[in-house]
Amino acid sequence: MLKVDLHCHSNVSDGVLTPAAVARHARQAGVDAWALTDHDEVGGIAAARAAAAGLGMKFVAGVEISITWSGETVHIVGLNIDENDAALVRGLAATREGRDARGREIGEQLAKAGIPGAYEGALEFVDNPALMSRTHFARYLVQQGYCANTPEVFRKYLSEGKPGYVPHRWASLEEAVGWISGAGGVAVIAHPGRYRFSQLQQGVLFDQFKELGGTAIEVVTGSHTPDQYPVYAQLANAYGFLASRGTDFHAPGEARVDFAALPPLPASVTPVWHDWF
Repeated sequence: MLKVDLHCHSNVSDGVLTPAAVARHARQAGVDAWALTDHDEVGGIAAARAAAAGLGMKFVAGVEISITWSGETVHIVGLNIDENDAALVRGLAATREGRDARGREIGEQLAKAGIPGAYEGALEFVDNPALMSRTHFARYLVQQGYCANTPEVFRKYLSEGKPGYVPHRWASLEEAVGWISGAGGVAVIAHPGRYRFSQLQQGVLFDQFKELGGTAIEVVTGSHTPDQYPVYAQLANAYGFLASRGTDFHAPGEARVDFAALPPLPASVTPVWHDWF
């Protein structure tokens, strides 16, 4: 059975390793087929594809698009995309606009909360301010000793209602699914169990996603707890979705589950890659 991981990040977005280094890390952990899915950015795909080929690993070109749905940020993964598709490239560029301005505002809010220099500190963790995210701030606050780890930073400072939270208007669900489909890809709702939706809201999201052409949800992911795996396997089947799997890897030691420890998909679901390899 192939060991497949279809959700990973490099330093092209908010990971810490280069695309090639992520590929090596995955391969060393036994991954046979792998996707790089950087946030709103496809600039690392060429290097990732070359690295995967050199390691004898099957590769899937991917991206993770940030959207706003029902006032919340939701992530839509695109798999098997043509990363050079013009509409996709334009859409991702538009989605990235405003990240730097948002980052400066986060820095200002954290300064008011007694944490000066956070924007400048976060810049140390990102090559391009246009790709700045809350994760870069989280790493800086851990480095400076404000918190023990990045999840603690999010809980105390960067989630809604906390001192450093600044909302951002992303793409729409329709835009994201359209860009992915137009680029020949498959749209996947990333880590659905992570969003703070009621059961009714989640059902509406799934219905709209399916109507727009979305075909899969992540079932086994490092952003889900083990008790959520069977829940989302059942939901995938109930809605007729294919199932995806991925660590949501950002950095060694940062994820809840690393490549080697993530369990396989339940036998009851159909993998999104069932006819790819």
